[in-house]
This record gives sequence, C-alpha cells and structure tokens, in this order.
Amino acid sequence: MTIEVDIQRATDAPGQPDDDSLLRWAALALRDKPDHELTIRLVDAEESQALNSEYRHRDYPTNVLSFPADLPPELEIPLLGDLVICVPVVNREAAEQGKPAEAHWAHMVIHGCLHLLGHDHIEDDEAEAMEALERQLLAELGIADPYLEIEE
Repeated sequence: MTIEVDIQRATDAPGQPDDDSLLRWAALALRDKPDHELTIRLVDAEESQALNSEYRHRDYPTNVLSFPADLPPELEIPLLGDLVICVPVVNREAAEQGKPAEAHWAHMVIHGCLHLLGHDHIEDDEAEAMEALERQLLAELGIADPYLEIEE
C-alpha cells in the first residue's frame, strides 16, 4: 500500500523541498487512502497567479491550490487530484511568520492533501475540524501548531 506522487518542478526558484520530503508529507496526510495517486506541481508566482485568477477569481499568487480529481466512480481510477504549490509564496510566508521553511512546506502539502480528501475551511466548524487534523499530523512530524501566533 503506497501513495504514488508525481512531482513536477515547473520552476527553478530556490528553497524547494526535496522529493523525499514531499512524498513523506503527502503520505502522512493520505495514509487513510492507500494506493492512490496525486500530482504535486511546484510553480513560480506567475503560474500560481494565473491559476488562482482563473479558478478562484483572485488575481494574486497563492501558497497552495488543490484540484480534486472529478472522475466518474465507475472509472475506478485511484487519482485524488493535483496540488499546485507556489515556491516563492510558501518561502516568503515562512519568513514573514518566523517559521522554519520546512515546517511551513509540510503544512502546505498536508493542507492541500486534506482538501483533496474533501476537507474545507469555509464554514467555522469545518475550519476547526480541518485545522485540528492539520495540527495532529504536523505534531506527528514534530512540527509546532501552525496556527499559534508567534510572539516577538
């Protein structure tokens, strides 16, 4: 039972995590969905902004976009969907929030994977449930609660 992850590096922006880290974080988030597949595409700000504008009508680059596979159940293809992660945005956010880049990357991969599983944070109760799951998974990696405010 494994998670198959297709990693696409569409940018040479610095600060990208290695393949093993991306795989480890995705596998943790998707451990209840063994034998499934997803794509993680690492992009620059321009591609992120174009996708965010087209699909969310927000004209700026964002950290992670999740595109769940919308396949008819009769196809029985184990594809969960795609994550598009903007390298410069994730690294900038980590620096601005005073977090280790690796911790923020793990959070973004896990966050995106949970969206592929159908979790959301539009309603308060959904957000609380999703954030609790994120906290639990990140704690298993030894990563602090990403929603705590860092005092300076």
